[in-house]
Amino acid sequence: MTATPRISRDDIEAKFREIKGDVDETTERAKPIGLAVAVVALVGAVGLAYLIGRRKERKRRTVVEIKRV
Repeated sequence: MTATPRISRDDIEAKFREIKGDVDETTERAKPIGLAVAVVALVGAVGLAYLIGRRKERKRRTVVEIKRV
């Protein structure tokens, strides 16, 4: 049976720094995409609220007819 080398604190810290670097790079690349998606979602939500409100107002609107005698 072969003995496995012990994992030192330095090994763990080095691996953590490597993973953190990858995560930071991915985060920086994803920020503009996330911002664009958020803006599109916000504009869509405002547009949908406008259309729903417009439709609701059309249903409540009273039609008044004026006839001359």
